[in-house]
Amino acid sequence: MANTFHIVVCAGIAPDPLQTLEPVTTPAGPGLKNEMVLPAVLDPWAASALYEAAHLAAAHPGSRVWLVSLGPRAKLQQVMMTVAQKASFELVPVDGPIGGFTDAHATAAALTETIATLPGLDRERLLLFGGWESATRGAGVTLQLAGERLGIMDQFQGVDHIDVREDGSFEVLERVEGGKHQASLCAGAPAVLGWATGNLAEPRNNPQVGMANMRTILPALQRARSATLDARGLRYVQVSLPRQQRTTRVAKDMTADAIASEIVEWIGAE
Repeated sequence: MANTFHIVVCAGIAPDPLQTLEPVTTPAGPGLKNEMVLPAVLDPWAASALYEAAHLAAAHPGSRVWLVSLGPRAKLQQVMMTVAQKASFELVPVDGPIGGFTDAHATAAALTETIATLPGLDRERLLLFGGWESATRGAGVTLQLAGERLGIMDQFQGVDHIDVREDGSFEVLERVEGGKHQASLCAGAPAVLGWATGNLAEPRNNPQVGMANMRTILPALQRARSATLDARGLRYVQVSLPRQQRTTRVAKDMTADAIASEIVEWIGAE
């Protein structure tokens, strides 16, 4: 079927950013204080990817959207109660650890192992979506590593828009410096797209979509396979909150170069 896509969205969950996050050292390594008690949300970067995937699938009948998410099963269930009302998708949960101290390589390996076994997935129509960045790890490489493990070489990062053409090719707008976009033409799937904020607003809650999703989400959570992330020698020497410092000075008639030089000097003194 022409111009139909199999879209897999890799989306992690993160502690609600409105909460106070305090790093601590646990027997398993660095973590967050009371992490399992903190309310969680879908990673904001990945959420944009999910909304774009649902919009693209709706515009091309016959397309499918899978949401592959790695995290503790109880936390995934909590987050899905809200996310399920935003867009239509098939949840593929992986029961495993979350947080900013897991290794991106191990995370990518767990995700690709799950994606490779998705029933009905057509690799020739695969679009791998995810966040350009992350609210937890912030490594910016997990999606890229997953794409390479799946053998997908066409990768785009910082995507704000794609325009699908009749022949299945699509134009991609990627963010570059100066508030501009780089326009690229991709011949078609398979491809990896790491989304920035995109162009879509957060969808309104739709209880009907939520009820339809929950019919498959709850059974999927019960069948979620477990994944143990291997640190592969990764070791954190120290974790701490960023030091808060505020120094305000009012200055007039300074050039942009002078301001930049002063900022660089201030940063270098830290």
